[in-house]
Amino acid sequence: MSRPLFLYGPLCMPVMMQIVADGRPAEEPARLEGYRAAPRESDDWPVLVQDPGAVTQGILLRNVSEAMAARITHYADAYGLVPAEVVVEADGQPVPAQAFRPEHSTQAVAPGRWSLGGWAEATGEEACHAAHEIMKLRGRYDGGALRFRLGQIRARAASRVAAERFPAKHLLASGPSDAWVQELHQQDDHAGYFIARTYDLRHQTFAGTPSELIRREVFLAPDAAIVLPYDPARDRILLVEQFRMGPYGRGEALPWMLEPVAGRVDPGESPETCARREAREEAGLDLDALHHVTSCYPSPGCLSEFHHCYVGLCSLPDIQRGHGGLDAEAEDIRTHVLSFERAMELVSSGEARNAPLVLTLLWLASRRSELRGAA
Repeated sequence: MSRPLFLYGPLCMPVMMQIVADGRPAEEPARLEGYRAAPRESDDWPVLVQDPGAVTQGILLRNVSEAMAARITHYADAYGLVPAEVVVEADGQPVPAQAFRPEHSTQAVAPGRWSLGGWAEATGEEACHAAHEIMKLRGRYDGGALRFRLGQIRARAASRVAAERFPAKHLLASGPSDAWVQELHQQDDHAGYFIARTYDLRHQTFAGTPSELIRREVFLAPDAAIVLPYDPARDRILLVEQFRMGPYGRGEALPWMLEPVAGRVDPGESPETCARREAREEAGLDLDALHHVTSCYPSPGCLSEFHHCYVGLCSLPDIQRGHGGLDAEAEDIRTHVLSFERAMELVSSGEARNAPLVLTLLWLASRRSELRGAA
């Protein structure tokens, strides 16, 4: 058996403990004096900070197996937490134990105490989906390599929650009369910044019989917000140009592409907020009204990625070319400001090869007079 563990935060949720520890070890209430569980500013994750007079309530695991302790340690590692020696009080007695604290003490925390109830209501479902993926990486990645993947893990989890909470309309396409899918196996063949997952499954057919066993690969990516900046007063748009792996992987000689502004929707962020944030980061623009064009799958046969497309009204500069992007994300972006007529020429000439660009331009063409008249 390993040293007793004192747990606070998400692992005090029974469902989270089941996912992470692969079981429910015997637990008892415990308290840690002189520490406060504070929300970390970067992601609202609870971390222990020294605070004289404060008390952190949690649970004590006295008889946890080495295997279970290793699973819990792996999960904590994903959030930058490492074991530290503490003395907690349980059943009125002091108990030497290990608690997980930030590896680096420089992490900024918000004032006040972290609340399990408030956190569970806001992000608990997303965190459970993320925990499943984190635990699949045990034995493959740890430390910095594991934490590098956490952002996309959480974003994919948020996308899954969005799909569950906001199901698509099914009026014409309603599926078989008794729609079901039987998943027999899944395997993550590649787990980098993105994930390639293989599924073995059967599904109900339109004939009312089970399909044969099929194996399909899916490229898992979070939702994305895409916005075409448009200046109705000057009748001009802004496009970004950047190197893209898709055209490069296909073999194009010049894999730089013209696109609307776009970015991944962060956990806890709405697509609209993401569109505005990306406009500032990529083009230095503050958008006014956002017009929703559509939300759709660009390639549902193999991608989980889901696009939220907008046209964003703004005032565009006279400069025809600029530079944008975040150095921290290795973005090298050139911006182009051009007239609406010139932008539509990109569609007719075939130079506009980015599907969201074509989609938003065609939507804009149908609403342009209305938007200009209201400007």
